[in-house]
Amino acid sequence: MALIEIQNLHASVDGKEILKGVDLVIEPGTVHALMGPNGTGKSTLSNIISGRPGYQVTEGRILLNGEDIADMEPDQRANAGIFLAFQYPVEIPGVASSTFLKAAINAKRRFQGLGEIDAMEFLKLVKGKAKELGIRDDMLKRPVNVGFSGGEKKRADILQMALLQPQFAILDETDSGLDIDALRVVSEGVNSLRTADRSFLVITHYQRLLSYIVPDVVHVFAGGKIVRSGGPELAEELEAKGYADYVSAA
Repeated sequence: MALIEIQNLHASVDGKEILKGVDLVIEPGTVHALMGPNGTGKSTLSNIISGRPGYQVTEGRILLNGEDIADMEPDQRANAGIFLAFQYPVEIPGVASSTFLKAAINAKRRFQGLGEIDAMEFLKLVKGKAKELGIRDDMLKRPVNVGFSGGEKKRADILQMALLQPQFAILDETDSGLDIDALRVVSEGVNSLRTADRSFLVITHYQRLLSYIVPDVVHVFAGGKIVRSGGPELAEELEAKGYADYVSAA
Protein backbone atom coordinates (compact mmCIF):
# COMPACT_ATOMS: atom_id res chain seq x y z
CA MET A 1 0.00 0.00 0.00
CA ALA A 2 1.18 3.50 -0.83
CA LEU A 3 1.98 5.76 2.11
CA ILE A 4 0.60 8.84 0.34
CA GLU A 5 -1.69 8.75 -2.67
CA ILE A 6 -3.02 11.92 -4.27
CA GLN A 7 -5.75 11.39 -6.84
CA ASN A 8 -6.79 14.07 -9.37
CA LEU A 9 -6.48 16.85 -6.81
CA HIS A 10 -7.99 20.21 -7.74
CA ALA A 11 -7.90 23.15 -5.35
CA SER A 12 -8.49 26.88 -5.34
CA VAL A 13 -7.69 29.91 -3.20
CA ASP A 14 -10.14 32.85 -3.12
CA GLY A 15 -11.89 31.40 -6.15
CA LYS A 16 -8.72 31.05 -8.23
CA GLU A 17 -7.83 27.50 -9.26
CA ILE A 18 -4.25 26.64 -8.26
CA LEU A 19 -4.06 22.85 -8.42
CA LYS A 20 -5.39 21.40 -11.65
CA GLY A 21 -5.36 17.64 -11.34
CA VAL A 22 -2.40 16.48 -9.23
CA ASP A 23 -1.70 12.74 -9.21
CA LEU A 24 1.09 11.45 -6.98
CA VAL A 25 1.90 8.14 -5.31
CA ILE A 26 4.63 7.97 -2.64
CA GLU A 27 5.68 4.56 -1.41
CA PRO A 28 7.00 3.91 2.13
CA GLY A 29 10.72 4.54 2.51
CA THR A 30 11.11 6.78 -0.53
CA VAL A 31 12.15 10.39 -1.10
CA HIS A 32 10.32 12.33 -3.81
CA ALA A 33 11.49 15.74 -5.00
CA LEU A 34 9.03 18.27 -6.40
CA MET A 35 10.70 20.90 -8.58
CA GLY A 36 9.26 23.82 -10.49
CA PRO A 37 9.20 27.60 -10.86
CA ASN A 38 7.54 30.01 -8.44
CA GLY A 39 3.79 30.38 -8.54
CA THR A 40 2.95 26.93 -9.91
CA GLY A 41 1.29 25.55 -6.77
CA LYS A 42 4.04 23.54 -5.04
CA SER A 43 3.56 25.20 -1.65
CA THR A 44 -0.21 25.08 -2.11
CA LEU A 45 0.07 21.31 -2.43
CA SER A 46 2.14 21.04 0.75
CA ASN A 47 -0.29 23.24 2.68
CA ILE A 48 -3.30 21.23 1.55
CA ILE A 49 -1.70 17.91 2.50
CA SER A 50 -0.93 19.25 5.99
CA GLY A 51 -4.43 20.73 6.37
CA ARG A 52 -3.73 24.46 6.44
CA PRO A 53 -7.00 26.48 6.37
CA GLY A 54 -7.84 28.79 3.47
CA TYR A 55 -7.69 26.29 0.62
CA GLN A 56 -10.74 24.78 -1.06
CA VAL A 57 -10.36 21.28 -2.47
CA THR A 58 -12.86 21.11 -5.33
CA GLU A 59 -12.08 17.63 -6.60
CA GLY A 60 -9.90 14.62 -5.83
CA ARG A 61 -8.60 12.85 -2.74
CA ILE A 62 -5.54 12.61 -0.49
CA LEU A 63 -5.00 9.22 1.10
CA LEU A 64 -2.64 8.46 4.01
CA ASN A 65 -2.13 4.72 4.38
CA GLY A 66 -5.29 4.25 2.34
CA GLU A 67 -7.40 6.57 4.51
CA ASP A 68 -8.96 9.74 3.10
CA ILE A 69 -7.74 12.63 5.28
CA ALA A 70 -10.10 15.29 3.86
CA ASP A 71 -12.04 15.68 7.12
CA MET A 72 -8.98 15.65 9.41
CA GLU A 73 -7.96 18.85 11.21
CA PRO A 74 -4.27 19.89 10.96
CA ASP A 75 -3.47 18.53 14.45
CA GLN A 76 -5.12 15.22 13.59
CA ARG A 77 -3.03 14.94 10.45
CA ALA A 78 0.11 15.72 12.44
CA ASN A 79 -0.75 13.05 15.00
CA ALA A 80 -1.45 10.61 12.16
CA GLY A 81 2.13 11.10 10.98
CA ILE A 82 2.28 14.12 8.63
CA PHE A 83 4.91 16.80 9.22
CA LEU A 84 5.48 20.06 7.32
CA ALA A 85 8.76 22.01 7.53
CA PHE A 86 7.83 25.53 6.46
CA GLN A 87 9.65 27.63 3.90
CA TYR A 88 9.30 30.55 6.32
CA PRO A 89 9.06 29.17 9.89
CA VAL A 90 6.88 31.36 12.10
CA GLU A 91 8.05 33.15 15.24
CA ILE A 92 6.30 32.55 18.57
CA PRO A 93 7.35 35.32 20.98
CA GLY A 94 7.22 34.43 24.66
CA VAL A 95 7.37 30.66 24.18
CA ALA A 96 10.74 29.02 24.76
CA SER A 97 11.78 26.55 22.08
CA SER A 98 12.18 23.76 24.65
CA THR A 99 8.67 24.42 26.00
CA PHE A 100 7.24 24.30 22.49
CA LEU A 101 9.02 21.03 21.69
CA LYS A 102 7.90 19.41 24.93
CA ALA A 103 4.29 20.44 24.26
CA ALA A 104 4.49 18.95 20.75
CA ILE A 105 5.88 15.66 22.04
CA ASN A 106 3.24 15.43 24.77
CA ALA A 107 0.44 16.17 22.30
CA LYS A 108 1.53 13.21 20.20
CA ARG A 109 1.93 11.02 23.28
CA ARG A 110 -1.65 11.84 24.36
CA PHE A 111 -2.86 10.86 20.89
CA GLN A 112 -1.03 7.54 21.32
CA GLY A 113 -2.58 6.99 24.74
CA LEU A 114 0.67 7.57 26.62
CA GLY A 115 1.45 9.72 29.63
CA GLU A 116 3.51 12.91 29.44
CA ILE A 117 7.23 12.52 28.90
CA ASP A 118 9.41 12.60 32.01
CA ALA A 119 11.30 15.90 32.41
CA MET A 120 14.73 14.26 32.59
CA GLU A 121 13.94 11.94 29.70
CA PHE A 122 12.89 14.96 27.63
CA LEU A 123 16.07 16.90 28.42
CA LYS A 124 18.25 13.95 27.49
CA LEU A 125 16.33 13.37 24.27
CA VAL A 126 16.22 16.99 23.08
CA LYS A 127 19.81 17.79 23.97
CA GLY A 128 21.04 14.68 22.18
CA LYS A 129 19.12 15.50 18.99
CA ALA A 130 20.10 19.18 19.21
CA LYS A 131 23.78 18.27 19.43
CA GLU A 132 23.48 16.14 16.29
CA LEU A 133 22.06 19.16 14.43
CA GLY A 134 24.56 21.70 15.74
CA ILE A 135 21.96 23.47 17.88
CA ARG A 136 23.37 25.14 20.99
CA ASP A 137 21.66 24.73 24.37
CA ASP A 138 21.02 28.49 24.62
CA MET A 139 18.98 28.35 21.42
CA LEU A 140 16.54 25.98 23.14
CA LYS A 141 15.91 28.64 25.80
CA ARG A 142 15.12 31.38 23.28
CA PRO A 143 11.55 32.05 22.04
CA VAL A 144 10.61 29.92 19.04
CA ASN A 145 12.43 31.31 15.96
CA VAL A 146 12.63 34.83 17.43
CA GLY A 147 15.93 36.36 16.32
CA PHE A 148 16.99 33.09 14.70
CA SER A 149 19.06 33.18 11.52
CA GLY A 150 17.70 31.39 8.46
CA GLY A 151 19.92 28.40 9.19
CA GLU A 152 18.84 28.27 12.85
CA LYS A 153 15.17 28.30 11.89
CA LYS A 154 15.64 25.38 9.51
CA ARG A 155 17.70 23.45 12.08
CA ALA A 156 14.91 24.01 14.61
CA ASP A 157 12.38 22.60 12.13
CA ILE A 158 14.49 19.50 11.55
CA LEU A 159 14.94 19.12 15.32
CA GLN A 160 11.17 19.13 15.75
CA MET A 161 10.87 16.51 13.01
CA ALA A 162 13.55 14.35 14.63
CA LEU A 163 11.68 14.45 17.95
CA LEU A 164 8.21 13.78 16.52
CA GLN A 165 9.36 10.98 14.17
CA PRO A 166 6.64 11.51 11.52
CA GLN A 167 5.77 8.89 8.95
CA PHE A 168 5.60 11.41 6.11
CA ALA A 169 7.56 14.69 6.09
CA ILE A 170 7.22 17.57 3.63
CA LEU A 171 10.17 19.93 3.31
CA ASP A 172 8.90 23.10 1.65
CA GLU A 173 11.97 24.85 0.21
CA THR A 174 14.04 24.01 3.27
CA ASP A 175 17.15 25.11 1.36
CA SER A 176 15.84 28.69 1.02
CA GLY A 177 18.31 31.13 2.57
CA LEU A 178 20.81 28.51 3.73
CA ASP A 179 24.54 28.74 3.24
CA ILE A 180 26.51 25.59 2.35
CA ASP A 181 27.38 24.68 5.95
CA ALA A 182 23.78 25.02 7.17
CA LEU A 183 22.52 23.15 4.12
CA ARG A 184 24.85 20.27 4.89
CA VAL A 185 23.82 20.08 8.55
CA VAL A 186 20.10 20.19 7.73
CA SER A 187 20.51 17.58 4.97
CA GLU A 188 22.43 15.26 7.29
CA GLY A 189 19.61 15.59 9.81
CA VAL A 190 17.07 14.61 7.17
CA ASN A 191 19.19 11.73 5.88
CA SER A 192 19.56 10.36 9.41
CA LEU A 193 15.75 10.02 9.53
CA ARG A 194 15.45 8.04 6.31
CA THR A 195 14.01 4.62 7.11
CA ALA A 196 12.18 1.84 5.30
CA ASP A 197 8.78 3.14 6.45
CA ARG A 198 9.30 6.93 6.50
CA SER A 199 8.90 8.98 3.31
CA PHE A 200 9.72 12.55 2.31
CA LEU A 201 8.45 15.08 -0.22
CA VAL A 202 11.22 17.62 -0.84
CA ILE A 203 10.06 20.82 -2.56
CA THR A 204 12.81 22.90 -4.11
CA HIS A 205 13.75 25.10 -7.07
CA TYR A 206 17.34 23.96 -7.30
CA GLN A 207 19.32 20.80 -7.75
CA ARG A 208 21.90 21.68 -5.06
CA LEU A 209 19.73 20.40 -2.18
CA LEU A 210 19.29 17.12 -4.03
CA SER A 211 23.05 16.63 -4.04
CA TYR A 212 22.74 16.16 -0.28
CA ILE A 213 19.28 14.58 -0.01
CA VAL A 214 19.34 12.23 -2.99
CA PRO A 215 15.76 11.52 -4.14
CA ASP A 216 14.36 8.29 -5.51
CA VAL A 217 11.95 10.15 -7.81
CA VAL A 218 11.94 13.70 -9.18
CA HIS A 219 8.75 15.39 -10.38
CA VAL A 220 8.38 18.55 -12.47
CA PHE A 221 5.50 20.74 -11.31
CA ALA A 222 4.09 23.31 -13.74
CA GLY A 223 0.68 24.79 -14.37
CA GLY A 224 -0.79 23.34 -11.19
CA LYS A 225 0.09 19.70 -11.76
CA ILE A 226 2.92 17.21 -12.24
CA VAL A 227 3.95 17.21 -15.88
CA ARG A 228 6.94 14.84 -15.81
CA SER A 229 8.59 12.36 -13.46
CA GLY A 230 11.96 10.64 -13.53
CA GLY A 231 15.03 9.67 -11.55
CA PRO A 232 17.65 11.90 -9.90
CA GLU A 233 19.11 12.73 -13.31
CA LEU A 234 15.98 14.76 -14.08
CA ALA A 235 17.03 17.29 -11.41
CA GLU A 236 20.36 17.76 -13.17
CA GLU A 237 18.58 18.27 -16.47
CA LEU A 238 16.36 20.94 -14.92
CA GLU A 239 19.38 22.67 -13.41
CA ALA A 240 20.99 22.82 -16.86
CA LYS A 241 17.95 23.70 -18.99
CA GLY A 242 15.52 25.42 -16.60
CA TYR A 243 11.74 25.22 -16.59
CA ALA A 244 10.87 27.34 -19.64
CA ASP A 245 9.78 24.44 -21.84
CA TYR A 246 7.49 23.05 -19.15
CA VAL A 247 5.98 26.43 -18.30
CA SER A 248 5.17 27.21 -21.95
CA ALA A 249 3.68 23.74 -22.45
CA ALA A 250 1.54 24.09 -19.31
